[in-house]
Amino acid sequence: MVSKNQIKLITSLQHKKYRKEYQLFLAEGKKVIQEFLDANYELHSLFETEDLFLPVDKSKIHTITPSELKKISALTAPNNCLALFRIPVVKRVELSGLVLVLDDVRDPGNLGTIIRLCDWFGIETLLCSEETVDCYNPKVIQATMGSLSRVNIVYSNLEKKLKGNKLPIFGTFMDGENIYKETLPKEGIIIMGNEANGISSEMEALINKRITIPRFGSLQQTESLNVATATAIILSEFKR
Repeated sequence: MVSKNQIKLITSLQHKKYRKEYQLFLAEGKKVIQEFLDANYELHSLFETEDLFLPVDKSKIHTITPSELKKISALTAPNNCLALFRIPVVKRVELSGLVLVLDDVRDPGNLGTIIRLCDWFGIETLLCSEETVDCYNPKVIQATMGSLSRVNIVYSNLEKKLKGNKLPIFGTFMDGENIYKETLPKEGIIIMGNEANGISSEMEALINKRITIPRFGSLQQTESLNVATATAIILSEFKR
């Protein structure tokens, strides 16, 4: 059974303000929850309609009905389990290797996909502007499918963090150099911009190298690529 206080807590975690206040986030679905358990995230509580996880501290397990799960789920079609985890302490940022930077990416689906891409391509650090969507947003959690547990994500003032660093800084622009013709380094910082406005002027001032993914369509009328799609292509080229 789910108490009124538990319902109030769980539903409040759909909002960034309360995730920050309680230092908790919610995850849904067996695969996603298992990924966080395997990564040793601290489990606060687990709600399930059947026995799904072993071994888990029994004192943290609540067996509930599908109708109760529907009341607390952030999904339109709930799974058979939901868990609350403690938000871990942010690790120190090391600007080394290949670092991906997001300048005001707002869409949860885009961020979730980008986190999965970082996991796939071995990008250990994802540095986000303070305006970028919260990585513990339930929609982001679902889109990452557990990859969040393997990528170090840090929110910071990008201008302060990147000024004076020794790595080359690449920015993605429509008028940049063709990425397929560039010799790309193994170490560097790649900045991806906002879905509607691209890279901010503050970040543009720090960029050493402007790059682009060229259009091959005969009409040349497509305005831009989705930021997550562009990130996939760019990371692939850097890792090729």
